[in-house]
Amino acid sequence: MELRHLQHFVAVAEDQHFTRAAERLMVSQSGLSASIRALERELRAPLFVRTTRRVTLTEAGRALLGEAERILAQVRAAHEAVAAVQGVVRGTLSVGTEQCIAGVDVAGLLAAFRRAHPDVEIRLRQTGSGALGEEVAAGRLDLAFAYRTQADSDQLRCVPLASEPMYVLCHPDHRLAEGAAVVTPEDVAGEVFVDFHPDWGPRRATDTAFAAAGVDRTVALEVNDVHSLLDLVGENLGVAVVPRHFRHKRETLSALPLKDTGGVGYETVALLPPARATSPAARALMALLEPETGGA
Repeated sequence: MELRHLQHFVAVAEDQHFTRAAERLMVSQSGLSASIRALERELRAPLFVRTTRRVTLTEAGRALLGEAERILAQVRAAHEAVAAVQGVVRGTLSVGTEQCIAGVDVAGLLAAFRRAHPDVEIRLRQTGSGALGEEVAAGRLDLAFAYRTQADSDQLRCVPLASEPMYVLCHPDHRLAEGAAVVTPEDVAGEVFVDFHPDWGPRRATDTAFAAAGVDRTVALEVNDVHSLLDLVGENLGVAVVPRHFRHKRETLSALPLKDTGGVGYETVALLPPARATSPAARALMALLEPETGGA
């Protein structure tokens, strides 16, 4: 099995189109098709279902995709490790992050990294914590800044970065703003909730906190960005439970600490592959976070 066959396979799987993949790889479409056919012959299984408009992965193709991405990531890491021994960090740094992550100035961190390592191409992907963990484990991202979603495994490790309590945001005319200085899940059980998609870290932390308190809630207004959440709360359409640092994003809103959550809060971590598989570029980025992380 040749590496170029795997590279071609992953490109077609990502683009779901032979012509676009060929253009991106700067190879002929006939050469790309021949490469995929050779891989299918070797594996004795069709990898794609081909139509006139697009191609989709077969079950065998889906099984191969994750392994192919990991193999290519390991090959890239090997090249970068040799360069690092020679005193040069080069190649690509692929970073993932949630929006408005706590405890990490992602833009400032990447700017500092670029100044220190100008030969490295930086790529950034923003999505929910669950998807970020999957992408790091699959080798599609070098590291990600996310909510702690799981314990360390043989494909993923967590480096703690910051921890915050949860707060309830509400309109200043809301009944909660006129009451006690702190609230509990029971106090807001019957409210209309504004919250993020279930894959987002703040949503996961809130769901966990309310489950720990034995309180049911219904999210009526679901969004995928911070500003929409703040706008909806600002129009008094609902309340939101968010990490503490969100309270500074809209000073006109009332922010009340959420208590009686069984110690559940929002914890930011860096998600990385196992130490042996961590790329030199990812290690260099994590070094910029010291001494908070104690290295990675």
